[in-house]
Amino acid sequence: MASVPICALIILCILLASYQGSLNVDAEVFLVVMEDESVISYKKSGDDALKYKEKVITRHDIFLESLLPADSYSKLYSYTHLFNGFALHTTSREALEVLHSAQGIRIIHEDVKMVKMTTHSPEYLGLPTRVWPSLGGPDMAGDGVVIGLIDTGINPNHPSFANLKPGPPSDIGKFRGKCESAAHEFPLNACNGKIAGAQYFARAAIVSGDFNASHDFASPFDSDGHGSHTAAIAAGNFRIPVISNNFSYGFASGMAPGAHIAIYKAIYSFGGYMSDVVAAVDKAVEDGVDILSLSIGPSAVPTGPAAFLNILEMELLFAVKAGVLVVQAVGNGGPTPSSVLSFSPWITSVAASTIDRKYNNSIIFGNGQVFTGTALSLPTQEGLFLPLAAAEDVCNWNETCILARNCQRPEPFNRSLIQGKLIVCTFSDFIFSPTSVDSIVSTAQKIGATGFVIIMARGRSSEFLNETTSTLNLPLPGIVLSSREASEAFWDYYDSHTLRSKNEVVVKFGACARILDGRHAVYTGKGPSVASYSSRGPDVNNALMQTADVLKPNILAPGTSIWSAWSPTSQSDQYNIGQDFAILSGTSMATPHVAGVAALIKQKHPHWSPAMITSALMTSAMLTDHSGELLSAQVRDGLTPATPFDYGAGFINPSHALNPGLVFDAKFRQYIQFLCVVPGVDDESVRRAVGTGCPTVRSDWCSDLNTASITVSNLVGSRQVIRKVTSVGSMEERYQVVVREPAGVAVTVNPQAFTIQPNSSMILKIMLEGREIANDYTFGELVFNGDKNHVVKVPLAIFVSSTL
Repeated sequence: MASVPICALIILCILLASYQGSLNVDAEVFLVVMEDESVISYKKSGDDALKYKEKVITRHDIFLESLLPADSYSKLYSYTHLFNGFALHTTSREALEVLHSAQGIRIIHEDVKMVKMTTHSPEYLGLPTRVWPSLGGPDMAGDGVVIGLIDTGINPNHPSFANLKPGPPSDIGKFRGKCESAAHEFPLNACNGKIAGAQYFARAAIVSGDFNASHDFASPFDSDGHGSHTAAIAAGNFRIPVISNNFSYGFASGMAPGAHIAIYKAIYSFGGYMSDVVAAVDKAVEDGVDILSLSIGPSAVPTGPAAFLNILEMELLFAVKAGVLVVQAVGNGGPTPSSVLSFSPWITSVAASTIDRKYNNSIIFGNGQVFTGTALSLPTQEGLFLPLAAAEDVCNWNETCILARNCQRPEPFNRSLIQGKLIVCTFSDFIFSPTSVDSIVSTAQKIGATGFVIIMARGRSSEFLNETTSTLNLPLPGIVLSSREASEAFWDYYDSHTLRSKNEVVVKFGACARILDGRHAVYTGKGPSVASYSSRGPDVNNALMQTADVLKPNILAPGTSIWSAWSPTSQSDQYNIGQDFAILSGTSMATPHVAGVAALIKQKHPHWSPAMITSALMTSAMLTDHSGELLSAQVRDGLTPATPFDYGAGFINPSHALNPGLVFDAKFRQYIQFLCVVPGVDDESVRRAVGTGCPTVRSDWCSDLNTASITVSNLVGSRQVIRKVTSVGSMEERYQVVVREPAGVAVTVNPQAFTIQPNSSMILKIMLEGREIANDYTFGELVFNGDKNHVVKVPLAIFVSSTL
């Protein structure tokens, strides 16, 4: 998500309900799902699959030609691989009415616009010492695995994506993607082996009138920067020098430097459209990607059972059915509860954490006091103290002065008063945002300020602002001070050294300061903590105002202050124009960290299902930070103990995830069973969305889905939950189950101890009994301790509604 530092989540607006007889006549693009089989459900391969695909496309054309006048519509896409359908552009109400009554159509969804809201981490995760060596070194880590990214494209000229391996390209097995060359910065040789394929999808964007060919580019080239950033985090080359604004910030590496990248550009500077994204997902799976990384999600927290049945969620379910692991950003709506935007159990949903690297800047006041703040900033002239001027004291003295305090516009200021000074801009914590800093920088430059200080208004402070401003790569000296101590000290110093007339006009600016160089990293050895912006669980509410018994997020990964590749032609971030690297924060940055680590797991275990990889990531995750303390979460007034609704199963632990001991697997039919027992979802809705009905024999609860967590949103008395574990160890192992009970819940596991052979499975019966109503979720854990040193952890999240 790209000009906003905590941004970096690209947001996808999706209608949640299937077509029920009324459509918005103002919409112009519609996604139509047919009753007929898709290529993947047709179960053919090779030439037979290609022939069937061509037949499906022809049938779409014949179907439309038989129903609608030729001048009343245009077909944008035929979706053939994961589901059978098409995207249609029409402004004819009559055409919609005809489609409404046509036989053979399962679902019609309106297309909805998407909008953007938008290194040190390999070492932080232990990859160079504990993971890469076991896979052949960094250049081979991820070799043969293809990570597909649906984003804003890629900058093929960046050194992070150069083919550094001598000799012929590595074998990438079943991948069949193509390189869609174009005149717009993307020649055919851009797909060099490291970039295995690159395509773009813009038909809906073009017919909408939003697509601007002069800067959006009808090619896979990344004119925005966000796609290059996420791609390099996942699989950028090893040890690439990071230079920005002529300053060296060290070196960057992707999580899987040896993996291959497949680009599916469906997002542009203005955003995008769902029909383009669905086409990109369909093609990525058809091409044979192993992992799909999506920094996208719905624009608002979904509600109601139909959230699980919208067309993109179904597309991603079919992708998982095809063996593709889908990793998705959980959203940047934190720290608000129930703000997760990635909610389906077949998706690996990623939360964002801080890391131990900070860019702390300092300011020295004229009285010798020194305070630490944030922002990557140039220093003021060495040894020279500059006058400080509060914004309200250098504006044209009229009614706009109070409004001028936040420095959002240059018009109110008296330029002659601010020349050569540091302007002081103030904010209340509830209205501050990183986009506000963009306006401050612009204002300071236009009015001739030498630099600026952002400080909280008198009597206010908000420590969490440090994380939202730490990625501001400023073009002039600047600092953000958010602590109460700094705020009080500043105002005491400023007021005592500012001489005013009887009518409060400043006669002399006596307070002064120096801003030091803020471009040098400090490594604290602390963290991780859940970032303040990272969206929180519980999962999406169903019709009975309960969550759907799914733990979200699934996993926590680094997302704050991440250096990665950029596109120098990007206009989306004024501080990074012309640069090859940018530092950003957001769950969009955390997501490719997980996709890259998943590629390492896939390399070592090529036959594991998506659910097994997700299970390995979750059961091996860490619940403590680097100091051994339990994980914490940033909130508006500091830190608080974190829960699974903040971090999922915990902070990602790559070395243990490669050898988890036990895994929980789930198949397509089990996801269908899950959908069939979501309260408020009927059998016909499932059949229309998935193409198959509910089984005659089904589970009783959503909580029975075989995931590496147990969530019960409405425990009435007691409930038995079933789990099936499979051994992926190399030898026989005996496990002892240790229970950490949630408050007010008695938990028993049968069997409590068991011996399991490699590749064998064991059924576990977990009895949950409510003992005390807490009016909130309480959390616990099952820990499977193996005698071969495997430790398998399963989080518990239980809401006791009745003890009966």
